[in-house]
Formats: sequence, structure tokens, C-alpha cells
Amino acid sequence: MTENDIPADEKEVRQQPNNPLHGITLEKILTTLRAHYSWKELNQRVELNCFFSHPSIKSSLTFLRKNDWARKKVENLYLELLASLKDSSAAQSNATTPAPAPGKKHVKPDPAGARKIRGQGGSSANRG
Repeated sequence: MTENDIPADEKEVRQQPNNPLHGITLEKILTTLRAHYSWKELNQRVELNCFFSHPSIKSSLTFLRKNDWARKKVENLYLELLASLKDSSAAQSNATTPAPAPGKKHVKPDPAGARKIRGQGGSSANRG
């Protein structure tokens, strides 16, 4: 496989495999945060005037693109949100997976129906 055979999006991921924000636009970060938090909650978590005074996606993007320090705060909040959502979904999936009752073995169903039921299979002449 040559470098030309790899799709462009996979090349970008390979170039920055340790960057969790790679390929995610600032607009997507902001809309995700806004979908999860209200403007008031965003301002409480990251005190920025763009979240307090006449907040909008457009004005916030303009401010965040001009101020790296503010963008970094918002990106960190986004990473914290992703981590908390990942943790909560992992906890939910563990809670919904039933554990076997204590002292009982988990029996897998026989997909082929290969178990013989007594009295079926084999000849009755061999039994005694």
C-alpha cells in the first residue's frame, strides 16, 4: 500500500494521532458545548464576555478566533465534556449488562441444537 492509496482524511489523522481536537472545527466545538450547556452555564464554566453579553455562536466564534487564550479555555471545556460523556456512557453500559447470579454458570445457547434429548437419538436396543 502506497501513500497515495490512503484516503486524505486518514492521512490527517495519522499526522496528529495524539491530538483529540484534530479535525474538529471551533464552530463544532462551540455548537456542541451550546447544545449541552446554556449560555449562562457556559459563562459560569468559562468566564468570557462573549458568553454573557448578547451571546451568539457567530460573535463567540469571532472572539475565540482572535483570542487564543480564550479558545484554549473553550477547547479544554469541550475535552472535559467529552470525557464526562464517555465516562457516563461507560457506566451506563456496565449497569445495563446483567451479571450472572452468584454461584451460577453462564450457559451459552446451543446454536445448532446439537444436544441430544434423552430418548431421541441412538437405538433403544443398546439400552439394556
